[in-house]
Amino acid sequence: MRDLPQHRPVLAGMAYNGISGAGVRLEALPEGHLLHVLGAIEPTALATELVKAGFAKSSIRQAGFRQWFVAGDEPLVPASLDALAAALAGKAFVMDQGHGRVRIGVSGRSSRALLSRGTAVDLDPSVFPEGHSAMTMVGHLSVQIVRTGDDSFELTVLRSFAESLWDDLTHMAARAEKDSASSS
Repeated sequence: MRDLPQHRPVLAGMAYNGISGAGVRLEALPEGHLLHVLGAIEPTALATELVKAGFAKSSIRQAGFRQWFVAGDEPLVPASLDALAAALAGKAFVMDQGHGRVRIGVSGRSSRALLSRGTAVDLDPSVFPEGHSAMTMVGHLSVQIVRTGDDSFELTVLRSFAESLWDDLTHMAARAEKDSASSS
């Protein structure tokens, strides 16, 4: 039916490689899947159930007390979601959040300096190691920040704020690179 809305990624194909080309890279990540799990289940037990349900390549991020986001680049398969919901029955609830949230990748040697312009979270690797996550603000927007590598982070934001966050990040990146170039 032509009246039905068509699914279209909000930041499809967006990428920012920075002024100098190597300092900061921003990219809209594949919409894949994003599940919200709430309940009294430990991450190791959740990881086991994810593998059984077909989410072996997904990562688990703490999103609050007894809350996790399960994120991955592969599209959501309804049968896998049903299998996970059945496996977690009585222990936790699982909800698809892929329609409501968008992930943005921030990487490069200046990624930490860029994010420090927008958030109060200490992103030093000694206190915010790889795999660590925090629900916080970047500017005026609520986001989840996850360290995914030495110089790489993933930000998850509500879909309706994704373009605003993208604009803020590109302005902060351009400013951070200008400051870096003038100080060297």
